[in-house]
Amino acid sequence: MPNCILVTGGAGFVGSSLALALKDRFPASIILALDNLHRRGSELNLARLAAAGIHFVHGDIRSPGDLENLPERCDLIIQCSAEPSAQAGYHGSPDYLIQTNLMGCFHGLELARRTGADFIFLSTSRVFPVEKLRALSFREEETKFVLNDQQPFPGASGSGISENFPLDGARSLYGMTKLASELMITEYAAAYGMRCIINRCGAIAGPWQMGKTDQGVATYWMAAHYFRRELSYIGFGGKGQQVRDLLHVDDLAGLIGEQVSNLDRYSGKLFNLGGGVAGSVSLRELTALCQHITGNTIPIGMCPATRPADVPIYITDHRCLTEFSGWRPSRTPSHILGDIYQWLQENETVLRTCLAG
Repeated sequence: MPNCILVTGGAGFVGSSLALALKDRFPASIILALDNLHRRGSELNLARLAAAGIHFVHGDIRSPGDLENLPERCDLIIQCSAEPSAQAGYHGSPDYLIQTNLMGCFHGLELARRTGADFIFLSTSRVFPVEKLRALSFREEETKFVLNDQQPFPGASGSGISENFPLDGARSLYGMTKLASELMITEYAAAYGMRCIINRCGAIAGPWQMGKTDQGVATYWMAAHYFRRELSYIGFGGKGQQVRDLLHVDDLAGLIGEQVSNLDRYSGKLFNLGGGVAGSVSLRELTALCQHITGNTIPIGMCPATRPADVPIYITDHRCLTEFSGWRPSRTPSHILGDIYQWLQENETVLRTCLAG
């Protein structure tokens, strides 16, 4: 059991959820949640962290000095801090993206090297090249795209994308920062004998996610229905058939807890994890679920033009992780959206502003 766990990005959606779950699982451990509160709505998590006895540190992963003056010496670092949008950097400088994601990972690794801490990294499915994902073989059904069993690349099948999918090609500036971080972690582990784990996550969703048009689509979609705001199907003809798999943040937290409890067994491993085929949903199916849960029907426009780095279908093949550990996601898209809806009801006043636009 770690004496002190540092969660970077600890006031964000994923970071705060993991910090709270780890405190519940390891009550004797000190949990530090480091965050610069850059993301709108992250300040809402501070009271939740404090109530659980988690120590919030207002700091920035871009600043090495903020990691040198922590109140406790940590023996495990969970790197959740990130600029998470695949659209980041396309309409301006990528400086914040690169400094936060890539240099932030470097600063976390340097802290781990100096202190001998273990390191768990939350990577992303966005490490896979866009053009290869767009070239997957899929068929068009009435409400969604469906992957075919036979695919043009290794690591792809009707079950989704596995760890063996090719990595050559452009993937988005965001995806680049994550893949470069993975390579850096692998080198640090080899050079300094560090215990490190890399988790490539699909679309994580659940309560306390401040969803926007370019990240956190499940919350964004449910909030639009709840507050009766207009939406648009963007890209791939504007029909809403594009598909992603959703992973409930609690399913992720359960896996991270297992990894923390079994660091020797998981050290050096890299896994794809996500909702899989059972957790996959198209935007049109997401709309139907939101309508059913909220009872609201809202206008949805069509924007046929496809944005940079968007893909028509991505489903996580998590069979490698399931075979290794027995882990599998337990919550369906309907369950995830139901949890988000309940959270919106319980926090309607404050969330009306935070989830605007």
